[in-house]
Amino acid sequence: MAPQKPSISYRDAGVSIEEADRAVSRIKRLARGTFNANVLTGIGSFGAAFRLQGWKQPVLISSADGVGTKLKVAFLTGRHNTIGEDLVNHCVNDIMVQGAEPLFFLDYFATGKLSAPVMAEVVEGLARGCKQNGCALIGGETAEMPGLYADGEYDLAGFIVGAVERKGLLIGGAIRAGDVLLALPSTGLHTNGYSLARKLLFEVAGYSADTQLPELGCTVGDELLKVHKSYARAIRALRSKGLLRGAAHITGGGITGNTPRILPDGIGVEIDTRSWQVPAVFELMRGIGNVPMDDWRRTFNLGAGMILVVPEQKAVEAEKALRAVKERPWRIGQAVKMTKRNQPRVAYAG
Repeated sequence: MAPQKPSISYRDAGVSIEEADRAVSRIKRLARGTFNANVLTGIGSFGAAFRLQGWKQPVLISSADGVGTKLKVAFLTGRHNTIGEDLVNHCVNDIMVQGAEPLFFLDYFATGKLSAPVMAEVVEGLARGCKQNGCALIGGETAEMPGLYADGEYDLAGFIVGAVERKGLLIGGAIRAGDVLLALPSTGLHTNGYSLARKLLFEVAGYSADTQLPELGCTVGDELLKVHKSYARAIRALRSKGLLRGAAHITGGGITGNTPRILPDGIGVEIDTRSWQVPAVFELMRGIGNVPMDDWRRTFNLGAGMILVVPEQKAVEAEKALRAVKERPWRIGQAVKMTKRNQPRVAYAG
């Protein structure tokens, strides 16, 4: 008689169906807390259904993004409950700068070995971000892939869909020379520049996540895990009054790389670098690595997480509307007509 072959299960291959079931049960509860009357399916359907109701000429705006190597700081500190909120806020900002209201959000969570408690922390942040921004967390994908990720690590990405009436679409065409640029403060690095930040702070300076730095007023870990801010209330405040001609979410590429994305042909901007105080964390990193100015400006937001373009004659009204929603706008420059072929789209003064 031939020897009986051993029985090999999915668990033997490194995937725990039981742990996945525990994670899904927590996800369902958190996701349901973000649902509204337009969500027509529950978590677990093959596809999520969302009713588009009350729009006349809707334009759908979508965006997909990740958190990048900020995840490495979460792994280092063991803190996972803010990463999801980072992701939602980043995606919300990306579509709201084009005038859209966020409708729904889906996530992708991939790991080598699934931990239901860690995933629950991540989804807790996703749900919190969705509720605060008025969108529904209606689905996603959880992938357990042994051997693809280091122990204790995971990747996180998200996909958001929003809508705007066609006449309210913001794609930069309305910006004119003379328009005023208002910047809104960021909460630290947001979700960009972490590969350079980790190299400077952890490798070059030799700090740990627990190092307390007087110039920061907190630990390095606390600073790097500050939540990416949502600017939804600010954008809604200006849009509702017809004051917004354009908006740029300052992410990877900094002010230098992101502002030109909203400018029409023949228009550039002049930025007065003396008009706001660059937060200490950015100055600290520049000093640690003697970072070239151009790299510094193209890698980090330098404290300006959102730039809003408003008509010059309406700038005071716009500032008042922003302060009414607890924002502190800075006038950092203006749109200008480009007169030379090699003129930079973003020019810095000061």
